[in-house]
Amino acid sequence: MKTPVLVTAVAAALLAGCTASAPPVRTEPTYQEAASSPFIQSSRDAIATLTAGFEMATLGTGPVLVATVVNVNDMSRSAPLGRTLSEQYASHMAALGFNVKELKLRGDVFVKEGAGELLLSREIKDIARNHNAAMVLVGTYSAAANYTYVSLKLVRTEDSRIVRGHDYALPNDRDVQRLLQVQR
Repeated sequence: MKTPVLVTAVAAALLAGCTASAPPVRTEPTYQEAASSPFIQSSRDAIATLTAGFEMATLGTGPVLVATVVNVNDMSRSAPLGRTLSEQYASHMAALGFNVKELKLRGDVFVKEGAGELLLSREIKDIARNHNAAMVLVGTYSAAANYTYVSLKLVRTEDSRIVRGHDYALPNDRDVQRLLQVQR
Protein backbone atom coordinates (compact mmCIF):
# COMPACT_ATOMS: atom_id res chain seq x y z
CA MET A 1 0.00 0.00 0.00
CA LYS A 2 2.84 2.41 0.76
CA THR A 3 4.50 1.85 -2.63
CA PRO A 4 1.64 3.21 -4.82
CA VAL A 5 1.39 6.32 -2.61
CA LEU A 6 5.15 6.82 -2.73
CA VAL A 7 5.23 6.38 -6.55
CA THR A 8 2.40 8.86 -6.95
CA ALA A 9 4.14 11.40 -4.71
CA VAL A 10 7.46 11.05 -6.57
CA ALA A 11 5.71 11.34 -9.95
CA ALA A 12 3.87 14.48 -8.83
CA ALA A 13 7.13 16.02 -7.57
CA LEU A 14 8.88 15.24 -10.85
CA LEU A 15 6.06 16.71 -12.92
CA ALA A 16 6.05 19.87 -10.80
CA GLY A 17 9.79 20.19 -11.30
CA CYS A 18 9.46 19.82 -15.08
CA THR A 19 6.96 22.62 -15.41
CA ALA A 20 8.90 24.89 -13.09
CA SER A 21 12.16 24.52 -15.00
CA ALA A 22 10.71 24.94 -18.53
CA PRO A 23 11.97 28.11 -20.22
CA PRO A 24 9.41 30.82 -20.92
CA VAL A 25 7.87 30.75 -24.39
CA ARG A 26 9.18 33.59 -26.55
CA THR A 27 6.33 35.31 -28.39
CA GLU A 28 8.26 38.06 -30.19
CA PRO A 29 10.00 37.31 -33.49
CA THR A 30 13.76 37.53 -33.67
CA TYR A 31 15.95 39.36 -36.18
CA GLN A 32 17.10 35.98 -37.47
CA GLU A 33 13.51 34.96 -38.12
CA ALA A 34 12.83 38.29 -39.83
CA ALA A 35 15.88 37.85 -42.08
CA SER A 36 14.54 34.52 -43.30
CA SER A 37 10.90 35.61 -43.63
CA PRO A 38 8.96 33.28 -45.95
CA PHE A 39 6.85 36.29 -47.02
CA ILE A 40 9.89 38.11 -48.43
CA GLN A 41 11.23 34.90 -49.95
CA SER A 42 7.91 34.25 -51.72
CA SER A 43 8.16 37.70 -53.40
CA ARG A 44 11.74 36.99 -54.48
CA ASP A 45 10.75 33.56 -55.78
CA ALA A 46 7.84 35.07 -57.74
CA ILE A 47 10.12 37.58 -59.49
CA ALA A 48 12.80 34.94 -60.08
CA THR A 49 10.21 32.66 -61.71
CA LEU A 50 8.66 35.51 -63.71
CA THR A 51 12.02 36.66 -65.10
CA ALA A 52 13.83 33.30 -65.45
CA GLY A 53 15.52 33.17 -68.82
CA PHE A 54 14.31 36.65 -69.74
CA GLU A 55 16.55 38.39 -72.26
CA MET A 56 17.08 41.87 -70.83
CA ALA A 57 18.38 42.97 -74.23
CA THR A 58 14.75 42.87 -75.42
CA LEU A 59 14.07 45.82 -73.09
CA GLY A 60 16.47 48.10 -74.94
CA THR A 61 17.37 51.13 -72.87
CA GLY A 62 13.90 51.71 -71.46
CA PRO A 63 13.30 51.07 -67.77
CA VAL A 64 10.74 48.81 -66.11
CA LEU A 65 8.03 50.39 -64.01
CA VAL A 66 6.48 48.45 -61.12
CA ALA A 67 2.86 49.31 -60.47
CA THR A 68 1.11 48.82 -57.17
CA VAL A 69 -0.45 45.37 -56.88
CA VAL A 70 -4.19 45.97 -56.44
CA ASN A 71 -7.19 44.08 -55.12
CA VAL A 72 -8.80 42.32 -58.09
CA ASN A 73 -12.25 43.14 -56.63
CA ASP A 74 -11.53 46.87 -56.15
CA MET A 75 -8.83 48.09 -58.50
CA SER A 76 -9.19 51.66 -57.29
CA ARG A 77 -7.50 50.91 -53.99
CA SER A 78 -4.80 48.76 -52.54
CA ALA A 79 -4.28 47.47 -49.03
CA PRO A 80 -0.80 47.62 -47.48
CA LEU A 81 -0.30 44.12 -48.90
CA GLY A 82 -0.29 45.37 -52.50
CA ARG A 83 2.07 48.24 -51.78
CA THR A 84 4.43 45.99 -49.80
CA LEU A 85 4.51 43.35 -52.54
CA SER A 86 5.22 46.02 -55.17
CA GLU A 87 8.13 47.39 -53.16
CA GLN A 88 9.59 43.90 -52.78
CA TYR A 89 9.16 43.13 -56.48
CA ALA A 90 10.90 46.37 -57.49
CA SER A 91 13.79 45.71 -55.10
CA HIS A 92 14.33 42.18 -56.34
CA MET A 93 14.06 43.14 -60.01
CA ALA A 94 16.72 45.81 -59.44
CA ALA A 95 18.89 43.25 -57.64
CA LEU A 96 18.58 40.98 -60.69
CA GLY A 97 19.90 43.78 -62.91
CA PHE A 98 16.70 45.22 -64.35
CA ASN A 99 16.60 48.98 -64.89
CA VAL A 100 13.73 49.70 -62.49
CA LYS A 101 12.49 53.27 -62.29
CA GLU A 102 11.25 54.48 -58.90
CA LEU A 103 7.93 56.22 -59.51
CA LYS A 104 7.70 57.81 -56.07
CA LEU A 105 10.64 60.11 -56.87
CA ARG A 106 8.81 61.69 -59.79
CA GLY A 107 6.22 64.42 -59.42
CA ASP A 108 4.31 63.66 -62.60
CA VAL A 109 2.80 60.33 -61.58
CA PHE A 110 -0.68 60.47 -60.13
CA VAL A 111 -0.69 58.87 -56.69
CA LYS A 112 -4.10 58.37 -55.16
CA GLU A 113 -4.15 58.42 -51.37
CA GLY A 114 -4.56 54.92 -49.98
CA ALA A 115 -3.89 53.31 -53.32
CA GLY A 116 -0.22 53.81 -54.14
CA GLU A 117 0.99 54.07 -57.71
CA LEU A 118 -1.97 52.67 -59.58
CA LEU A 119 -1.37 51.60 -63.13
CA LEU A 120 -4.57 50.53 -64.81
CA SER A 121 -4.60 49.39 -68.42
CA ARG A 122 -5.90 52.71 -69.77
CA GLU A 123 -3.03 54.55 -68.09
CA ILE A 124 -0.15 52.26 -69.11
CA LYS A 125 0.72 53.90 -72.42
CA ASP A 126 0.61 57.49 -71.10
CA ILE A 127 2.68 56.82 -68.00
CA ALA A 128 5.11 54.55 -69.83
CA ARG A 129 5.61 57.17 -72.55
CA ASN A 130 6.26 59.87 -69.92
CA HIS A 131 8.90 57.64 -68.29
CA ASN A 132 10.23 56.11 -71.51
CA ALA A 133 9.46 52.68 -70.01
CA ALA A 134 9.79 49.51 -72.03
CA MET A 135 7.76 47.32 -69.67
CA VAL A 136 5.49 47.53 -66.68
CA LEU A 137 5.05 44.94 -63.94
CA VAL A 138 1.38 44.90 -62.95
CA GLY A 139 -0.42 42.63 -60.54
CA THR A 140 -3.55 41.83 -58.63
CA TYR A 141 -4.34 39.91 -55.46
CA SER A 142 -7.49 38.21 -54.28
CA ALA A 143 -8.02 37.15 -50.68
CA ALA A 144 -9.83 33.85 -50.14
CA ALA A 145 -10.45 31.78 -47.00
CA ASN A 146 -7.00 30.20 -46.60
CA TYR A 147 -4.85 31.89 -49.23
CA THR A 148 -4.38 35.20 -50.98
CA TYR A 149 -3.82 34.62 -54.68
CA VAL A 150 -1.39 36.91 -56.49
CA SER A 151 -1.17 37.29 -60.26
CA LEU A 152 1.78 39.12 -61.86
CA LYS A 153 2.19 40.21 -65.48
CA LEU A 154 5.13 41.81 -67.22
CA VAL A 155 3.53 43.96 -69.93
CA ARG A 156 5.25 45.49 -72.95
CA THR A 157 4.22 49.14 -73.07
CA GLU A 158 4.28 49.67 -76.84
CA ASP A 159 1.40 47.26 -77.47
CA SER A 160 0.16 46.19 -73.98
CA ARG A 161 1.19 42.61 -74.75
CA ILE A 162 1.71 40.34 -71.74
CA VAL A 163 5.28 39.09 -72.13
CA ARG A 164 5.42 37.02 -68.95
CA GLY A 165 3.00 35.98 -66.22
CA HIS A 166 3.20 34.22 -62.90
CA ASP A 167 0.59 33.25 -60.30
CA TYR A 168 1.22 32.17 -56.72
CA ALA A 169 -0.48 32.08 -53.32
CA LEU A 170 0.31 33.47 -49.89
CA PRO A 171 -1.04 31.72 -46.78
CA ASN A 172 -3.44 33.93 -44.86
CA ASP A 173 -1.30 33.97 -41.72
CA ARG A 174 -1.40 36.86 -39.21
CA ASP A 175 1.00 39.02 -41.21
CA VAL A 176 -0.90 38.65 -44.49
CA GLN A 177 -4.23 39.22 -42.73
CA ARG A 178 -2.89 42.43 -41.19
CA LEU A 179 -1.54 43.62 -44.56
CA LEU A 180 -4.91 42.93 -46.21
CA GLN A 181 -6.66 45.44 -43.96
CA VAL A 182 -7.46 48.62 -45.89
CA GLN A 183 -6.82 51.66 -43.74
CA ARG A 184 -9.66 54.14 -43.68
